[in-house]
Amino acid sequence: MKPETFDFLGFTHYCSQSKKGKFRVKRKTSRKKYRASVLKCKEWLKKNRNMPAPELMAKLKVKLHGYDRHYGITDNIIAVQKYHYEVEKLLFKWLNRRSQRKSFDWSKFEKFLRKFPLPKPKIYVNIYEIKPGLF
Repeated sequence: MKPETFDFLGFTHYCSQSKKGKFRVKRKTSRKKYRASVLKCKEWLKKNRNMPAPELMAKLKVKLHGYDRHYGITDNIIAVQKYHYEVEKLLFKWLNRRSQRKSFDWSKFEKFLRKFPLPKPKIYVNIYEIKPGLF
């Protein structure tokens, strides 16, 4: 019988198997923290949507890097990618609400993202390669 999952420090810890079939405790962003992060980003974008594009994108980059630094841990890449995708959808939505006409369709938005790229989701901490004697 599998032990229960539990939430700690913004992660849901659960039992699974490694690629080699060995027992391993894995982590993913907890639902509660994920929803709170998306909502917080939504409110921030809503409040700052009229900021000049270069400034808005620079600040959003910093926010995404901070999110990745905290949640970018082994086994959590799917949740981090999902968060980045949600942020892109929210950015598209709120940039289109700058005026009464639609500013972007998706292809124009992709051009905008090429001009002001957002960071790619990244795993910063591999918990299985931490050097001994660090702590």
